[in-house]
Amino acid sequence: MSEQWILILVLCIVTFLSRLIGVEMMAGRILHPTLRLYFNYVPIAMMVALIVDQIITTDQGSTSISLPIVGGAITATLMIKVTRSFLPTVIIGVLVGLGIRYLLSS
Repeated sequence: MSEQWILILVLCIVTFLSRLIGVEMMAGRILHPTLRLYFNYVPIAMMVALIVDQIITTDQGSTSISLPIVGGAITATLMIKVTRSFLPTVIIGVLVGLGIRYLLSS
């Protein structure tokens, strides 16, 4: 058990140092507009990659779509458009996903 916590601590330190070095290298530098545009799309691309990875699941060579994740993602998309508030959107998206999972399991 302690080996897992040591690994988590080491990963936290490495992540913090890599971000710190990146910030120090970029501090005070003027970026080319194309490079700035690229960096603006990186967080969006990461979120899409994480969501698609959760939606499309593979099991023993077959690919399927996770309906609870799709339902939660669609609900969260609609909620963020309506409320423009992050926390209620996440809570409602998770609850809808859990509700769909419950309905599919019973």
